[in-house]
Amino acid sequence: MKKVAAIQSNYIPWKGYFDIIHDVNEFIFHDDLQYTKNDWRNRNKILTAQGEKWLTIPVGTNEHRLIVEVQMKDSSWQKKHFKTLEMAYHKAPFWKRYEEFLSFVYLEKTWAYLYELNRFLIEHISRDFLGITTKFSDSRDYATHGVKHEKLLSLVKTAQADLYLSGPSAKDYIIAEDYADAGIELVWKDYAGYPEYEQQGGLFVTHYVSILDLLFNVGDEAPYYIWGWREDSKKI
Repeated sequence: MKKVAAIQSNYIPWKGYFDIIHDVNEFIFHDDLQYTKNDWRNRNKILTAQGEKWLTIPVGTNEHRLIVEVQMKDSSWQKKHFKTLEMAYHKAPFWKRYEEFLSFVYLEKTWAYLYELNRFLIEHISRDFLGITTKFSDSRDYATHGVKHEKLLSLVKTAQADLYLSGPSAKDYIIAEDYADAGIELVWKDYAGYPEYEQQGGLFVTHYVSILDLLFNVGDEAPYYIWGWREDSKKI
């Protein structure tokens, strides 16, 4: 059975994003869609000693462009984001484990397009730090038509999916009956039940922060806190 998911690339996404990637055979970056401001494309949250903090990449507010067209003309944010991460997590148990990788991303390389940065981070975190073997692809490599629900369904059909895994927010526009009519099983991702882990000050604060928070605090045990715990619960 071929399981597929298609989501816009986000900036250092939360663990639920990687949970979806892990659950499918092919993950399609769906970036030939309209860019939306104040969304997850160019920002995410981390935890600091003062609480939750946004890390936002300045890309302007123009919504008349596709995600793949969003450029980052001023690279000064890169050093700021690295310094903010370093300040927030340098005392975390596994900061050193990922420091070299983040130094390359933020201090050694300059990024021209937002989607390129996002995909690089997502793919490398998936493969190198979480051990995910899912195939990554680009929606532009598939023939699609229509907008929103119709465009997504045509993408899923062209990718020859037997099952489509979707985040719950897509319930606002996905027409489930159309997937059934196409012979494609539609599954809604359930994010409930993630185990807590020690965050700032040894206490758990929130699940809804960047995957980096989990990596810095638990290191190579991160997969357990994303999907491994489900496997253990089945044994009980």
